[in-house]
Amino acid sequence: MTVEDQALVDRFLDMLAAEAGASRHTLTAYRNDLARGADVIGSLGTASADDLSRLGSAWAELAPSTVARRSAALRRFFGFLLDEGLRKDDPSAALPRPRFERPLPRILDEDQVRRMFEAAEDRASSGEAAAIRNLALLELLYGSGLRASELVSLPRGAVRPNQPFLMVFGKGSKERLVPISSRAQAVVERWLEHVPSAALWLFPSGKSHLSRVRLFQIVRGMAADAGISPERVSPHVLRHAFATHLLSGGADLRVLQSLLGHADIATTQIYTHVDSARLVELVNARHPLATRGR
Repeated sequence: MTVEDQALVDRFLDMLAAEAGASRHTLTAYRNDLARGADVIGSLGTASADDLSRLGSAWAELAPSTVARRSAALRRFFGFLLDEGLRKDDPSAALPRPRFERPLPRILDEDQVRRMFEAAEDRASSGEAAAIRNLALLELLYGSGLRASELVSLPRGAVRPNQPFLMVFGKGSKERLVPISSRAQAVVERWLEHVPSAALWLFPSGKSHLSRVRLFQIVRGMAADAGISPERVSPHVLRHAFATHLLSGGADLRVLQSLLGHADIATTQIYTHVDSARLVELVNARHPLATRGR
């Protein structure tokens, strides 16, 4: 990157930090993506539309998500130059716009989830603290659809008697209410007998709480106990199962969006593809034309 480009990038990043509150990690990512663009086209400050059009072929072997991210960084950079009067044109229309489909989530069917619960309940019947903890983790992952980070960071008093919901701090520190079943409450109460009263977390570990890596290992171990390939199961797969099985049971998509803590319903709509069989059945049974004679 030229000295002139470096100065422009520094001004751009200063703007992101001051006006958008971008974190150090975000600023570093922007700098790296802009540098990768400069590697191909040379000077960013004087790049033409023809220069930018070369990026598509230069980045052809990269993942579509990577190309989309780098193009977005360059697009924002050129918009900044135009707004600041540092350029009279914006060549970003020539940037590559890769098309990529979001992969469908891996899910477990209801029978596989049942087998996981049966195996976990059998182990917990021994009264062993770790087995009771693992059953409580499973109940909250599948029964409430929590993210791994939300689950491991629950405070000790998160689950209260006769309170059928949890207050969760999700992405962006946004609060939301999630349901908790009576059976999950009962297991958590059993687990709390093994948690020191002075502990800050519901699932303490060392000086902090259970890590996401350890949670991942525990969930895979429970899958193996149930005779399910561990590679197929993770905390996020159980969250997907929560969502998919709720939708199969007739849950409204907006309700599901709220329960999962999705900011955009487009994120939730992926479950309509997963449960396409039910949606076809719903249209055939409920659509007004389905009851009309031919």
